[in-house]
Amino acid sequence: MVRVPSEDVPSLQTVLDALDDDDCRAILKRTAEPMTAIELRDACDIPRSTLYRKLELLTDASLLRERETINPGGGRTTKYERDFDDVTISIDEADRFSVSVERPSRSADERLADIWSKMGEEL
Repeated sequence: MVRVPSEDVPSLQTVLDALDDDDCRAILKRTAEPMTAIELRDACDIPRSTLYRKLELLTDASLLRERETINPGGGRTTKYERDFDDVTISIDEADRFSVSVERPSRSADERLADIWSKMGEEL
């Protein structure tokens, strides 16, 4: 099942947990272009079971996006791609911290693919 980050702002703690993790930062550095889990495992030298936990943490933090493609010969491939341009952590007048995530613009095709992925999760 492909997980699409919510358009909602993730919690501050979720983002901090992801960014405080060495493996998560290594994954984010590699995912400027979409990569499969196997490619990430090899590029980042992370064990498979650990990799999937890190991918989930990054997706929950809305920092990573899963994209599923249909292969011409059949089957599906999931690729992971960094899903932010900037993360800002702020403190307001009441000394409350907040986080904002600036996202890259998406084409109409990408937005439609996100909608289809969300619909597939509900079925």
